[in-house]
Amino acid sequence: MKYTFFLYSDEAAYAEKSEADMQQELAVFGAYIGALREAGVFVATDWLQPTATATTVSVRGGEAVVHDGPFSETKEQLGGYFVIEAPSLDVALEWAKKCPVAHYGKVEVRASAMDG
Repeated sequence: MKYTFFLYSDEAAYAEKSEADMQQELAVFGAYIGALREAGVFVATDWLQPTATATTVSVRGGEAVVHDGPFSETKEQLGGYFVIEAPSLDVALEWAKKCPVAHYGKVEVRASAMDG
């Protein structure tokens, strides 16, 4: 079964990080990705551009409405994702607990509806 981890954190906190802090963060994520690969559960990952670059689309009454920016103002923003292949939700949750974002943000775990 495929599971997607949606990574939520406060993107404003990243603006305050030094280059050294960012390099350390990249190393932590690199180690996590390495562990996922070594375990044979890694499928995909990506980081998203900041919410200021977002465009939101909705259709109401047959009319498309396009807005710059995210759909809502929140303290934590969706910043990226991981997709893993795991035999159960319990195994996926164990990997989510190890995700670096879980230590300062939130990791939402969802099973794929198109899987199996």
